[in-house]
Amino acid sequence: MAGERLQKALKRYRERYVKATRQEKTQLLDEFCKLGNYHRKHAIRLLSKPAEGDKDMPIRRRGKSYSSAALKAVEEIWKASGYPWSSRLKELLSLWMPWARRHLAGITDDLEREILSISARQMDRRLARKKRRIKKRLYGRTKPGTLLKSQIPIRTDSWGAKTPGFAEIDTVSHSGPNASGEYAWSLNMTDIASGWCETRAVLGKGEENVSAALEEIRRVLPFALREIDSDNGSEFINYHLFSYCRERGIGFTRARPYMKNDNAHVEQKNWTHVRRIFGWERYDSPSVVNAMNDLYAHELRLMMNLFQPSVKLIRRKRVGAKIIRRYAPARTPLDRLLDDRGGNPLPDALARMKDLRERIDPFELSKEIERKLARIETIRSGAIPRERLAAARRTAPPLPPRRSRALQEVCHAR
Repeated sequence: MAGERLQKALKRYRERYVKATRQEKTQLLDEFCKLGNYHRKHAIRLLSKPAEGDKDMPIRRRGKSYSSAALKAVEEIWKASGYPWSSRLKELLSLWMPWARRHLAGITDDLEREILSISARQMDRRLARKKRRIKKRLYGRTKPGTLLKSQIPIRTDSWGAKTPGFAEIDTVSHSGPNASGEYAWSLNMTDIASGWCETRAVLGKGEENVSAALEEIRRVLPFALREIDSDNGSEFINYHLFSYCRERGIGFTRARPYMKNDNAHVEQKNWTHVRRIFGWERYDSPSVVNAMNDLYAHELRLMMNLFQPSVKLIRRKRVGAKIIRRYAPARTPLDRLLDDRGGNPLPDALARMKDLRERIDPFELSKEIERKLARIETIRSGAIPRERLAAARRTAPPLPPRRSRALQEVCHAR
């Protein structure tokens, strides 16, 4: 169809398209694309555009769906929860909403329903400009280990763990712009099935320090550690860690050299749980490492595992040059551990965690994290807070009275 007949058909379709519902528009587009052999997007532009003789035809525009108060509340929760991406933010809104009423003024029942109805895609649009301001780059300083590679098997298949206890481990450097000397490293452990993450800081990545940090992590896990998988760094491929795992019945595998995707789960947590928190500054003193561990073992651990939902890949399909991924709904690591138990009685560790989440205010937890981060930065930079300096002056012994000039002359004469 071409020429005048096509123009007449286009006019009739435009009239129907303007008045049609969403479902009717889909049917009209199918008919019009088949009639004129148009691409669907081009057909939408043709039908949405007013005809030349219809200059005064009103154009329907969609009004604002969400109030500024709702978007402001979403932004405040987004900041307090550590800037999660939209799918995770959508899931944690319902978890944080009872506490948001205490910290954010003006949240009514109607506003709460409006906040919870915002889609993840709409959150992406509204927060896009602010997200661009906090983007950073990643760097690493891992050196390959050369010992025991023949005794530690390579895991070539992707993790299919359905039960907790199978974990990936990795280290993150805190050397700053200068990698000389000894500085802090963060040992990060991520459970595959639940997403539960534990982190500890060590000064230097000697094999004894890394094994001691892993033992501390193993003791506080709410499940048994069955197997670990690491990269080929010298902090992992050594006799000390190999013997540690063998004595405790923990499986030990390693990734293929130079294949970061083999440890994709922990590599992701290196950003969300370490690098985004501490940045790229240099941390190189025992006092700052102790302060980092105080944060890792308490507030940060609770925030990430009890109040921060994460998504899990459930299937992946290649279509031509594209890989289409499908994810399960976002869940917190604690919720995944509870789901794994089904209707069975909860272990003491999980029961304590569940009870703890009901009593902890995530907004107060976020403020405490910021306070400790400020203290860590103070220790790192060597600055002395005013209140601590004033307290030191109050508790210091009094200075001896100044001698008069005459007394000084007498003492000097003696």
